Amino acid sequence: MKKEDKSRIIVELTDLLKKYPHLYLTDIEALNAAKTSKLRRECFKQDIKLVVVKNTLLQKAMESIEGTDYSELFTSFKGNTAIMFSHVAKAPARLIKDFTKDVKKGEEAKPKLKGAYVQEGFYTASDLEALVAIKSREELVGDVIALLQSPLKNVVSALQSNGGQLIHGILKTLEERN
Repeated sequence: MKKEDKSRIIVELTDLLKKYPHLYLTDIEALNAAKTSKLRRECFKQDIKLVVVKNTLLQKAMESIEGTDYSELFTSFKGNTAIMFSHVAKAPARLIKDFTKDVKKGEEAKPKLKGAYVQEGFYTASDLEALVAIKSREELVGDVIALLQSPLKNVVSALQSNGGQLIHGILKTLEERN
C-alpha cells in the first residue's frame, strides 16, 4: 500500500472517530461470504457503519485525535479488526448478540467483540451483556421524567376522582366564613 493511500485512510478513520460517539472493535474473520453480507445488511438497517481496517492505521488515527485517549483499546488490536461505528450506544452490542445467538455448541461465535468505546468508557469482550443492557441518554432522561411525573399524576388523579366532593367542601367552607 502506498504512503498516500495510508494517509488518506488514516484521515478517513479520524473523521469517522470524530463523527461517531460509540465504536466497537470486532473480529469477523472466518465468516463466510453469506454471513458477512448478512452482517453488513443488518448494520446498514440499524445505521451502524462497519469498516474493516488495518490495526496500525487505526492506531495512528486514534493517536491523532486530541482530547480522547484510546490507548486502552490498543491491546485488542490483534488479528483482523472490523469497527462498528454507531450513534446509538447499544445497537452494535445487540447486533453482535443477536447475530451470534444461533451459534452451535463448540463453534466460535463471530462477530466477536474485542473491545468498545461507549459513552466515554472502555469495555472488553466480557462486557457484551452489560453493553446490551446499557441505556442511552434519551432513555435515562425519559426515566427521570416519568419518575418526576408520577407523584403529580397521583395528585391529579385523586383530585379528579374526588374532585366534586373536594370542590363542594371548599365552597361550603368559604360560604360559612362569609
